[in-house]
Amino acid sequence: MIDLTSGSLRSLIEERLRGTQPQLDQDALKLPGIPGDLPARLRPRIRARPLLPAAVLVPIVERDDGLQVLLTQRTAHLRDHAGQVSFPGGRIEPEDASPADAALREAFEEIGLNPAFVEIVGYLDTYLTITGFSVVPVVAFVRPGFTLALDDFEVASVFEVPLAVILDPANHVLRRKEVDGVEVGYYEIPHADRYIWGATAGMLVALYQKLADRPAST
Repeated sequence: MIDLTSGSLRSLIEERLRGTQPQLDQDALKLPGIPGDLPARLRPRIRARPLLPAAVLVPIVERDDGLQVLLTQRTAHLRDHAGQVSFPGGRIEPEDASPADAALREAFEEIGLNPAFVEIVGYLDTYLTITGFSVVPVVAFVRPGFTLALDDFEVASVFEVPLAVILDPANHVLRRKEVDGVEVGYYEIPHADRYIWGATAGMLVALYQKLADRPAST
């Protein structure tokens, strides 16, 4: 059972994630044991082509009333994951020195989050998406006082969800659908009128599993 008080949660996140390193071996990431919403039976189909490396920032805002996870609602016209709830992030570009640098750059470009307010803690396991991305989740604490400026081409809105809601396993709803004849499982995390699902929900469940010391889902 996770202690959901803010001070205890912060200490637990630091204990479990401080010093972790990102997974960057593209061949190893295609193996069945790596977390993601790309099922093991579909992974052999992508072995012949490279995965697209990406990074997202998992921003945990330290509010007076508790830790909050900052999320974005993507605009409806985008090619990838249109209209979905997501973390700020995107492809790792050649000029990015690390996945953390990519996540910070994307967060600044998408929502105007100043890196001066961000403290990188560590990394969750790289997450494979059914769209062919290998996503490095970069977990960070965010100090209050920041202002945001949204890129209205990519981001429709931003909002915060209490981390306690995210870490309550009663809110982790497992759904299933069929893709190319293969049953695919994916998570939903309901909150108010928001619909958090797919890769974002999967990475949030992975955060819970890391903090609760549970086996990762694959």
